[in-house]
Amino acid sequence: MELNSYIDHTNLKKDALVSDIQKLCEEAITYHFASVCVYPYYVKAVSEYLEGTNIETCTVIGFPNGQSTTNTKVYEAIDAVENGATEIDMVINISALKNQDYDYVKNEIEEIRDSIGGKVLKVIIETCLLTDEEIVKMTEICNETFVNFIKTSTGFDKEGATIHVVELINANRNDVLEIKASGGIKDIKTAEAMIRAGATRLGTSSGVKLMQVSEEVCNCLNDKKESGCDCGSNHECHHEHGDNHKCNCKEEK
Repeated sequence: MELNSYIDHTNLKKDALVSDIQKLCEEAITYHFASVCVYPYYVKAVSEYLEGTNIETCTVIGFPNGQSTTNTKVYEAIDAVENGATEIDMVINISALKNQDYDYVKNEIEEIRDSIGGKVLKVIIETCLLTDEEIVKMTEICNETFVNFIKTSTGFDKEGATIHVVELINANRNDVLEIKASGGIKDIKTAEAMIRAGATRLGTSSGVKLMQVSEEVCNCLNDKKESGCDCGSNHECHHEHGDNHKCNCKEEK
């Protein structure tokens, strides 16, 4: 798949304006991103703006702390779907997980899943607050509840996604569960590393930057002969963009 199909183009800034959200949608249409992810307040506007495209309308529930009651999260999710959301990213109750109240965590996921009429459900587990054992446990719960995605992070608490965490989830997920890596994905190397580790979605506010760099890399590969690179055609692009396409391939052999 092309990089654009991995990206949930995101704006979860507290002071985002209507003009910012319109721009977000326009960028998503230009680059054919997987979805546009916004707060519930903007779901209806985004859904209407994206009508007629194949881009999903994504929103967040119980965000970013996850400490709302299950009933509150269910109401939020239903309301979001009624306003046009096609993908729901919900935050688990991390305290319940830490208390080893696994039935609560599992039941909450199932109630939200059952309330949204078959829409895509992504479960945010905030991995930076969890031990490896808790991450594995949450992966198992997501396997058992047959949700669509397990999502690493909100991006609002300490660090976001890490390669270690994505690999850990990937090693313990079933064939149904996909991984959304989110938080701190701001450059092409990080994005590609997350995909290699097993992520099939990337939550990022840097989607346009990633696509521009990706296109630059492709152009660089096409033009490598003209830029003095004679190391062969089947190599990764080692040109230093912005530095006259200096070739480092010989240095890295």
